[in-house]
Amino acid sequence: MGRDVSPVRIEAWSERDLGLLRAVNAPELMEHLGGPETEDQLVKRHQRYVDLSGDRTGAGRMFRIVLEPEEVPVGVIGFWEQTWDGTRVYETGWSVLGGFQGRGVATAATAAVVERARAARKHRYLHAFPSVGNGASNAVCRKAGFELLGERDFEYPPGHLLRTNDWRLDLEAGHGRAG
Repeated sequence: MGRDVSPVRIEAWSERDLGLLRAVNAPELMEHLGGPETEDQLVKRHQRYVDLSGDRTGAGRMFRIVLEPEEVPVGVIGFWEQTWDGTRVYETGWSVLGGFQGRGVATAATAAVVERARAARKHRYLHAFPSVGNGASNAVCRKAGFELLGERDFEYPPGHLLRTNDWRLDLEAGHGRAG
């Protein structure tokens, strides 16, 4: 990561973060994800994030991204389990509020999530599936050290086929792993 990266920290998602989830549900931020969700969908998503953040089984975690030194919540990031091509892996995704994009926030937060997923020591690979048209998120993957495996069709949200890039990061690379 370059020197132009804003310092951030990630904090476990909590009940108080519903407003942040509403803020990242803006049409311009949901353009590559099938559009904004309804209030009911947001409330359900928020509860899934709260539940996942309390999980201690290694199923994943969700976080708010906090910009330092301003101490301002500026986005959402996390990792969770899924099956991809018959293998259990982690997937990651993020969203950064418009006024804070282009400052390296997502790249710095992704590096922090990689370390959390690596520390869970449960799955070898972490994948990200940004839309092929989402240049900024694809750049984050490249800067964070993910390997581009190619284009894939991905259903997100359910019922909506999205053409994505499949980026993969080997969580074991350069790090010893038991099991």
